[in-house]
Amino acid sequence: MSAVASRQGVLLGLGVALAAYLLSFFHRVAPAAISGDLQATFAIGGAQLGTLAATYFYVYTVMQVPTGVLSDTLGPRRILFWGGLVAGFGAIVFGLAPSFEMAFAGRTLVGLGVSVAFIAMLKLIALGFEERRFASVTGICMLIGNLGSILAGAPLAWATQAAGWRPVFVVVGILSVLMAFAARAWVLDTPAGKVDRTAWLTGLLTVMRNRATWPGFFANAGLAGAFFAFAGLWAVPYLTQIYGMNRAEASNHVSIYFIGFAIGSMLWGNVSDRIGRRKPVMLAVSGAHALGWGLWLSGAMEAGWMTYSLCTAMGLATAGLTLSWAAAKEVNPPLLSGMATSVVNVGVFFGPAVLQPAVGWLMEKTWDGRVEAGVRIYSSADWHNGLLLMTASAVAGWVAVLFVRETGCRNIYSEIKK
Repeated sequence: MSAVASRQGVLLGLGVALAAYLLSFFHRVAPAAISGDLQATFAIGGAQLGTLAATYFYVYTVMQVPTGVLSDTLGPRRILFWGGLVAGFGAIVFGLAPSFEMAFAGRTLVGLGVSVAFIAMLKLIALGFEERRFASVTGICMLIGNLGSILAGAPLAWATQAAGWRPVFVVVGILSVLMAFAARAWVLDTPAGKVDRTAWLTGLLTVMRNRATWPGFFANAGLAGAFFAFAGLWAVPYLTQIYGMNRAEASNHVSIYFIGFAIGSMLWGNVSDRIGRRKPVMLAVSGAHALGWGLWLSGAMEAGWMTYSLCTAMGLATAGLTLSWAAAKEVNPPLLSGMATSVVNVGVFFGPAVLQPAVGWLMEKTWDGRVEAGVRIYSSADWHNGLLLMTASAVAGWVAVLFVRETGCRNIYSEIKK
C-alpha cells in the first residue's frame, strides 16, 4: 500500500470514528432540549429525569476501561461496528418507548453503544499521527464532533416542535446502524497497534498502578461533572424558569455553550502543543471555568448578551479538560494509549452520572410542589442549591489539575519508571 493510500485510509477511518463520536455527543446532551417533553410524556419528576439522562453516563462510565482494553486488543474497527449497531437499536427503542422503564432501557443501550466511539477515535489518532500532533488533531476532531452537541440544542428543539421527539430518535438510530456498516467497510484493521490479548490485564494494571494516571481522572470528574450536569440536562429548565426564556432561546444558549467547548477543544490542544506544556494551560482554563460558576450563583447575570457571553466563555474554559487525554497517554507506555486514555476518560462520565440526578434530588428536597403542563417548576432557592453543587464539583476538578504531571508534550513513561 502506498503512503498516499495509507494516509487516505487513516483519514477515512478517522472520519467514520468522528461521525460516531458526533452522534455520541448528540445523545449525551439531547435530554436538555427535550426535558419538558420527557417529564410530560412519562409523568416524571426532576430526580427521575436526572436518572434517565444519567443512565447514559452510568454505562459509559463502566465501559470506558473495557473499551480501552478492546481498542488495544481487537482494534477500533470491530468495536465501532458493534457499538454502532447497539447504539442504533437503543435509540430506536428510546424513540418508540411506551413507558419510562422502556425509555430507560433504550437510553442504557445507547450509552453502551456509543461508549466505544471516543476511545476508538483516540486510538486511530495515536496510530495514524505523530506524537507531537496528538493534542492538536484530537482538538480538531473534538471541534467537529461537538457539532453533535450543537445539533442537540436549538436544532433538536426545532425538530421536536415540528415532528415530535420520538421520530427524531428513530431516525438517529437508523443513522447509527448505517455508520456501523461504514466502520466495518472503511476503518482499517491495525495489527501493529494491538496488544497481545493474553497480556491485556498486565497492561491495564500497568496503567492503573501508575500514580501519574489518576489526577486526570479526578480533574475530569469534577469539571465534566459540572459541565454536563448543567449543559447536558439542567440548563434549559434553569434558563426558562429563572430567566423567563422560551425553550428555543434556552436551547440556543446550550448550543452556544457547546460551540465554545468545540472551539476550546481545538484551541487549547493547539496552544499546548505549540508551547510544549500541558499543565499551565489546564490550570488556567479550568480555573476560569470554576470562576464562571460564581457568576451564575451571584444572580447578577441578565438574560441576553450577558448570559450568552457567559455560556461561550464557560464552554471555552471547560475544554481545558481535553488535555487530560494527552497527558495520560504521555505518562504511560505508548502501546497502552487506549487503556491510558480510557481510564482518565472514565472521570468525564462518572462526574455527570453522579451529578445529574444529585442536582435533581437536591432540588426536589425543597420543591414546593408547583407543576405547569406536567413540568415541575423549581424556585430560585431550589436552583441555587443545585448550582452550589455544580460549583463545588468544578472547584474540586481544578484542585485535581494541580496534581497533573507535566510531560512537555512527549512520552515520559521511561523517566517515571526509573
